[in-house]
Amino acid sequence: MSRINGFAGRRNLLKLVGVGGFGIAATAASTVFLSGDKAVAEQQSTPVEKPQPVSPDAALKRLIEGNQRFIDGKRLNPNQSKLRLQETSVAQYPFAAILGCADSRVPAEIVFDQGLGDLFVVRLAGNIAAQEAIGSLEFATAVLGAQTIMVLGHARCGAVSAAIKGDPLPGRIGVFVEEIKPAVERVRNKTGNIEENSIIANVQYQVGRLAESSTILGKLIKEGKLKIVGGRYDLATGKVTMVT
Repeated sequence: MSRINGFAGRRNLLKLVGVGGFGIAATAASTVFLSGDKAVAEQQSTPVEKPQPVSPDAALKRLIEGNQRFIDGKRLNPNQSKLRLQETSVAQYPFAAILGCADSRVPAEIVFDQGLGDLFVVRLAGNIAAQEAIGSLEFATAVLGAQTIMVLGHARCGAVSAAIKGDPLPGRIGVFVEEIKPAVERVRNKTGNIEENSIIANVQYQVGRLAESSTILGKLIKEGKLKIVGGRYDLATGKVTMVT
């Protein structure tokens, strides 16, 4: 069985989850091109160097250290060379995954000082664990080998503010806001700033949803191959504070 960072490879994902008919088009060892009516397979070479397996704690430490460099103005801008570009065109081995808000002020690769192929990032307004987000993170961990997932909320989140107000919203904006309201209700009567309390509560709520609603993620957690954590990003300082 092929493995990446100790995880089952793409073709063995069906065996891991125990279901059939689960097709995923992903970065693979071979790429298929269509030429007229014929499919031509071009066999790709493997990356120059595969990363050494990391533990969930080591992956989290790497994120925290990168964020500290960002805060201190000492970014290394790693893995952004032309060589890295060519390596990641063949395969990807992200060491961590981020479920972040779509807010333009919170770009994960920058605030954690990482490069091409380092992070598998899913961004939705309010950093909600929607079904599509969960599926993407299952792929990032079970197939690609990411060993830590961080749910990253941030200060002054518009989606959280909208959930607190509870006003009717146009279009589909209200869809993701509804996913935040249960977290808001948990802290509505709590002392302190309701917006700040709700931002933290929402991170905690989405962390719980990931762990509880996915059998794949739950299995990896039980096996010690995955850790799901929460973080709060400060827009003014750039600091990510862990949320428990």
